Order: sequence, then structure tokens, then C-alpha cells
Amino acid sequence: MTNKIAVIGAGIMGSAITTRLLETGQIVHVFDLDQTKVAALVGKGAMAAASVAAATQASDFVVLSLNHANIVKAVVFGADGVAQNASADKLLIDMSSIDPSDTALMAEKLQSETGMHWLDCPLSGGAPGALAGRLTVMAGGEEDDFKRSNAVMQHLCANYTLMGPSGAGQTTKLINQLFCAVAFQAVAEAVKLAEAGGVDPSKIPDALKGGRADNSIMQEFMGKFAARDYTPTGRIDNMLKDLDSLQSFSLKTKTPMPMTGQVVEIHRLLCAAGLGPKDTVEMMRLLDGPTGQKD
Repeated sequence: MTNKIAVIGAGIMGSAITTRLLETGQIVHVFDLDQTKVAALVGKGAMAAASVAAATQASDFVVLSLNHANIVKAVVFGADGVAQNASADKLLIDMSSIDPSDTALMAEKLQSETGMHWLDCPLSGGAPGALAGRLTVMAGGEEDDFKRSNAVMQHLCANYTLMGPSGAGQTTKLINQLFCAVAFQAVAEAVKLAEAGGVDPSKIPDALKGGRADNSIMQEFMGKFAARDYTPTGRIDNMLKDLDSLQSFSLKTKTPMPMTGQVVEIHRLLCAAGLGPKDTVEMMRLLDGPTGQKD
């Protein structure tokens, strides 16, 4: 079944989401301030929208792929935003990663003022997962909205789970990022330890496969870390944004997180050194030291 979908945000993830939806035969109206990114998607069959409000008017589903709660708020409630043309027969699917409390407040505001419902649907799997329709997505919102959203999400997800009321998807994403950030740091340290002990770190994933230490981040990234392959797959500053939200939420809930706190500060240190826009493999530069030596 063909659906009319607006995608707001044409960055790495928004572009991948749009591309996948187009490949599955959906009608996609896309908006981004960067017209070069929009033009690339128009070349694949998307329709450029003059504004967020215009994209919303033309669509039944509005998918957000944005970087920060303040941007989400401006896109939804600002001038020419979603709320201008929102209605009860439309559904907002926010695939951004933002604070759970902010999500719940904005969802309540949109519904009370316009009748339009909101699902928070942060994702794991990155652009490759979106392009393959293999994302893992954790949703927060009402069950009826979750069921309705399957018209869109079936094309993007291999694993799509309703975690609870509004904000629950974002909370689950914070937990996902906790695991990822700690695992990336563990991989970086394991590479250095292997090298110090005369072991080829690229052999570690196969050697530990099926054991208790096995995990997808080790399998996917240890060879990349060992090779110092800095090809972009994810930005350090984007991870820090999520980790800052995680820390903020842990403070609100008085949840002790000593290990996560250390990893947050390592990410903050990398960003302070100007490496925020770079790939996670930049962790190796910190461990390699100023000479960049592996030993």
C-alpha cells in the first residue's frame, strides 16, 4: 500500500530513511534547510516541500529526523511548522533521539492543541540499517498509533517494539546508547591490550564468537578500530548529545551510573579536542597518544 509521508530532515539518517521509503514505493515529501540534500533526494523521486507546514499538509504521516529537542520543538510548533497543518487524521513519527521528558511534553501539547498524535521512535542501526529496512526502533506512545504507524515502519524496521507511553521509546534509546558507548570504549581498549600482548586484534571477533563476550559492536567494529579506519559511520558529538541526555535523565531519576559517567567524559574530552564531527574510531587516537603509535 502506498502512503503519503513527509520526512523532515535530510541529514545522513533522514536521507537514508527517505531513500528506503522511495524504494518501497511510498510518496515522500522532503524538507530540509540544505537544498543540496533535498535536491539529491528529489533526484531519487522525492518531492521537495516549500516548508514543514506544506510537507505536513501533503502527507498522512510526518517523520522527523533531527538532531536536538530544540530543533524538534521549532519544527513542530514554530512558524510554518507541523502544528500549522496538523490534524487528528495525521500521525507524527519522531525518529530523532531527544530527552524523554521533552518528548512527553511536546506530544501532549501537539495532541491537545491540534488532535495530532505523536510517537517517539528513536532508532538503532544507522543509515545502513535504514537503507536495508533492518532498523531496530523503540516506540513510545499509544498502542493504536503504534499499529497505525506500521504502514510506514514496516518498510524501515526489522525489530519494532512499543515500549510504553510517550517518552518510553526515548528512554529505551538512552539505554541503547549506554550499551553502545561503553562497548565502543571497551573495543578501543581491547585493541590496545591485544597489540601490547602481541595478538592481532582483528582475530579477536572470530576467536570470541559465540562466547559470553561476543557482541555485535565487537564483531562489526573491532577490525575497523584495529586498522585505524576512520571512514565515517557515526559522529562522536552525536553520541555525546545522547550521553548528555542520558546523564540528565539519570540525575532527574537519581540513578547512579559510575561507568557511564566515565565514558561520557571521554566523549567530552574527544569533542574538546576538536574530534566531535569525526568517527568513533577516533577513540584510538586518544589511546595511541601523540605519536600515533600502536605499541
